[in-house]
Amino acid sequence: MPDHFHWLFDLNNATLPDVMRQTKSRSTLSINKARGSRDKFWQRGYHDRAVRTDEDLLKMARYIIANPLRARLVEHIGDYPLWDAAWL
Repeated sequence: MPDHFHWLFDLNNATLPDVMRQTKSRSTLSINKARGSRDKFWQRGYHDRAVRTDEDLLKMARYIIANPLRARLVEHIGDYPLWDAAWL
């Protein structure tokens, strides 16, 4: 997505705030290095949803995979490079 991302992952022993802080920090450093800038990249906060059942997991994975299709970034789900993610 051009202005946000959806990410499905297992926290294992990590905490969501720690994962998000590290993700935002590392990606901002990489993006700014590539652009030669020192801009802020992410807004504060994030929205999250907990997946509680295998049925919810499959629904969430399918929603995420279909997002580029709904946004018209690809013409077919198979055109999205991560269409065959492990969660499916």
